[in-house]
Amino acid sequence: MKTIVWTVDDLPNLSTSYPHIAQAANILRENEVVAFPTETVYGLGANAFSDEAVRKIFEAKGRPSDNPLIVHIASQDQLDEFVEDIPEYAEELIKNFWPGPLTLVLQKKGDRLSDLVTAGLDTVGVRMPDHPIALALLKEANVPVAAPSANRSGKPSPTQASHVYYDLQGRISGIIDGGATGVGVESTVIDCTTKIPTILRPGGVTKEQMEAIVGEVSVDQALVEEGHAPKSPGMKYTHYAPNAPVIVVDGSHHFIQQQIDQFEKEGKKVGVITTEEAKNDFRATKVLSCGNRANLQTVAAQLYDVLRQFDQEDVDLIISESFPQAGVGAAIMNRLLKAAGNQVIVEK
Repeated sequence: MKTIVWTVDDLPNLSTSYPHIAQAANILRENEVVAFPTETVYGLGANAFSDEAVRKIFEAKGRPSDNPLIVHIASQDQLDEFVEDIPEYAEELIKNFWPGPLTLVLQKKGDRLSDLVTAGLDTVGVRMPDHPIALALLKEANVPVAAPSANRSGKPSPTQASHVYYDLQGRISGIIDGGATGVGVESTVIDCTTKIPTILRPGGVTKEQMEAIVGEVSVDQALVEEGHAPKSPGMKYTHYAPNAPVIVVDGSHHFIQQQIDQFEKEGKKVGVITTEEAKNDFRATKVLSCGNRANLQTVAAQLYDVLRQFDQEDVDLIISESFPQAGVGAAIMNRLLKAAGNQVIVEK
């Protein structure tokens, strides 16, 4: 299969009539898959009403089909087609955070959605992305679009079109190249079928931001305790992992360097994920900065890119420093721990 790459860089003047958008939307309506940028990461989209189309997502990604997908829409009116019973607090979240990096898990209505989207569940995750290309594509396609991240299953999510091409070239029909994404980590997923909204996956909208709007917000036990099965799309299996194993080290810079030295004594080439503030503090085979600790939004935006950069480096092991878990730090640590398979060394 030949994968078409369309470059769209005239974002301020973008409309659904833009030729590349119209062509990609037509491919979606023909039940093929197209990758496109959102404000979080690149998504791999298919017509959410079609079993044939959605099946191609799983085939391209190599993703288990028991993992539900998030449905992307361009208008709140589209919810009426496949969602019912929207709680009042969910309406408030929609009003304040859509379009944006927030996915709401709602009660599914009827049988229009492909069962492959929901993995047979009676709920569905829905969001309205805040990106001009994504919104133009969704409007032109005029169907809800199921779209997980546009990467091979288990690999770091793509924040640039080149990441998508590297993973999926020859496996999908097209990629819309809209440049680097902004938020860098996926959307927050919140269960709105419970009395108190429950975060199933931390992401671009923080717990603190939502609590300022709707009051109490709880956190799924699977995020804080091992042994609980995750309920969120994209959280059931290991994710975000580069080729080399990752270990998160929670401790002082001196302690982190001790771990690096120990692994190098064992003959391992060690890579380090750190920040601008600390990048000169470590001696290792390769040290990469993923942003500024003083501004964790920059870390979220660059984390996946740095994980992917290490696939081009000659390292046997990657050590990452840890980050505070307040605000977007919760999403950063969630993804790092997933990449590390929960391997953590803590300074005592």
